[in-house]
Amino acid sequence: MSQETSHHKWEKGIILLLTLDGWDLEWTGGEFEHYDARGKTPKGFDCVIEFKLRHAYYPTKVLEKYKYDKLMEMEDCLKFYYVFDSRGNYLYYLDSLELPEQSIINCKVNEKFGNSNLINKSVYFLSESQASLINKY
Repeated sequence: MSQETSHHKWEKGIILLLTLDGWDLEWTGGEFEHYDARGKTPKGFDCVIEFKLRHAYYPTKVLEKYKYDKLMEMEDCLKFYYVFDSRGNYLYYLDSLELPEQSIINCKVNEKFGNSNLINKSVYFLSESQASLINKY
């Protein structure tokens, strides 16, 4: 079993806070899923949530096209994207989100796997106003 990272603790903390708001979620981030939590919305609908933690603030939120596509392949559940940064948190309801034009960015491969090569990624830049729920600090 792998050691719990600070990122995993953060995800579990957000799940706890959502639970206080009526969600019924379990953390799945330790598995190789395309989402970090699954369960029920406050209204009892099946759902999955992908979390993104950003230490810095950016006015637009980056959603990888690959992750979006994988989430949208899932049937019979609602899909959400939760972004937390230094100025707030944003919950996007993916099932009805109007996506902007796709962009390509050059970024590092996930370094936790010992790889720092640069690759091109297809992404969507989401505005804060597109979020279904916004909590700013």
